[in-house]
Amino acid sequence: MQKRWKISDPNPKLQAHLSDALDVHPIISQLLINREITDIQEAKDFLSADLSGLHDPFLFKNMDRAVARIKLAKEKAEKVLVIGDYDVDGITASVLLNNVLTQMGIGVMHHIPHRMQDGYGMNEGMAPFAKEKKADLVIAVDCGITSKKEVNLINAQGIDVIILDHHEPDEELPDAVAIINPKQKGCPYPFKHLAAVGLVAKLTQALLGRKESEKVLDLAAIGTVADVVPLRGENRIFVKSGLPKINTTSNKGLLALLDITKIRGKKMSPFHIGFILGPRINAAGRMDSAQASLDLFLSDDHQKARDLARTLDRHNLDRQKIQSQMVDEAFDIVEREVHFKDQRIIVLAKEGWHKGVLGIVASKLADKYYRPAIVISIENGVGTASARSIDGFHLHEALTACAKYLENYGGHAGAAGLTIKQENIDPFRVMINEIAQETLEVKKLVPTLDIDCEIPLASITMELAQIIDAMEPFGEGNPTPVFCSRGVKVKSSPMVLGKNTLKFWVTDGTSSVSAVGFGMAEYKAMIKIGQKIDLAYEIAIDDWNKQPTTQLMLRDIRGTG
Repeated sequence: MQKRWKISDPNPKLQAHLSDALDVHPIISQLLINREITDIQEAKDFLSADLSGLHDPFLFKNMDRAVARIKLAKEKAEKVLVIGDYDVDGITASVLLNNVLTQMGIGVMHHIPHRMQDGYGMNEGMAPFAKEKKADLVIAVDCGITSKKEVNLINAQGIDVIILDHHEPDEELPDAVAIINPKQKGCPYPFKHLAAVGLVAKLTQALLGRKESEKVLDLAAIGTVADVVPLRGENRIFVKSGLPKINTTSNKGLLALLDITKIRGKKMSPFHIGFILGPRINAAGRMDSAQASLDLFLSDDHQKARDLARTLDRHNLDRQKIQSQMVDEAFDIVEREVHFKDQRIIVLAKEGWHKGVLGIVASKLADKYYRPAIVISIENGVGTASARSIDGFHLHEALTACAKYLENYGGHAGAAGLTIKQENIDPFRVMINEIAQETLEVKKLVPTLDIDCEIPLASITMELAQIIDAMEPFGEGNPTPVFCSRGVKVKSSPMVLGKNTLKFWVTDGTSSVSAVGFGMAEYKAMIKIGQKIDLAYEIAIDDWNKQPTTQLMLRDIRGTG
């Protein structure tokens, strides 16, 4: 699909100011400006991402109460039940909490909800479960902030509750001993975007001091990247400091996972978490129970850890097969039944679709057709759905407007989940598309490619590529820089390599560089030697079996007419 290029306006004056104050290349200054980092101290903190930049954990509202209650549990030899979530953030947060409590000498038990049987977060069954386990304190991580009824039921059993949750709170909060959530009213904590694993890292800092909290950075980095929170502020510190610690981890489960994925010893990046480790950790919860992922990271036995890592790898292969089949089915339904002239929202429903991969399928649909997508699995007359949106359409607001057709729903602007009776699916599809006709402009249905700078091809050097590394780690809130060059000449015939990869050379008359486009083989027909084209790209270093050279990783190609 043709993308709309949105090139950031250069700001030479501010660029020069930042370059002088920070002693950095002007392009780094422009990248900071594009990310709305224009304060000198904020820019210094961003570029250094040093552990000394971590805030005092007692700035959190209720942190003192949480610490006091946990220390009381130690003094009274109480049992603590940790209730987590089945995703990577919830698993890593549960593991870190287990480790800090165990280090303090506190007995810990765990419960991870089953995605298909229990649904997300706390439920009414938690109270009798906690009583059966003879828990004295329940700590909910990555869930619980909206669980008012469930917390009341636990309290009625004489059991206290602490909540560590980064999701949006309701106006009325659960009646917990302490709630650690920077988004709650009256919380002065300066950074609002921590993942649940980040909240546990801050609790560790409060309980044991910063030096001990630095020991959790490996799993903190994994959970933070996998939960796609902005890599700014303390998240950036956790990830930048934590990535190098993954290979030197003492966690036997993580080492086993590194071995089975054959990435042990590699320089870790958010890519390795997002596309290699994260999917395997998530796969257990998608295909069966996330308990296998939790057990992996809690294992202290090398052989057991290897066996569990293999189990996660098998789950991931099964997930890929089911996902591939469902994506093909979904694309086929769209091509046959969806009329984009009338439908700006894709709403698909089918009996028997696996609930564990609905969100992935919705994302694939939104990416391919650049329209919000809602994918529904029907079982016994009830549909369970995941939804993904695009810029310009607020999913949660739209679902609220359609609430009369829904049994329940939740989420935010970009992603949501819902349940719906089968007979309400068709009227729901009509209503949400009527809302989209009024609120989702046609021009929003064209994907936008944000470009940081337009630069001449001759400026692309190894030095520039290494300078850009100062902005790492890249991810949500700090995307990999994208550049463009116009009117470059095609120097070689384009080749299609494995997996639809396009490769060719371009020149500006004085310098030449190779350009590679993953999944861009369809562009081959529009490119001929001697033709002038415009390119949008990331700058990379190609060091595959030779002297390192710069390379363009293509994001888009345009003919110049």
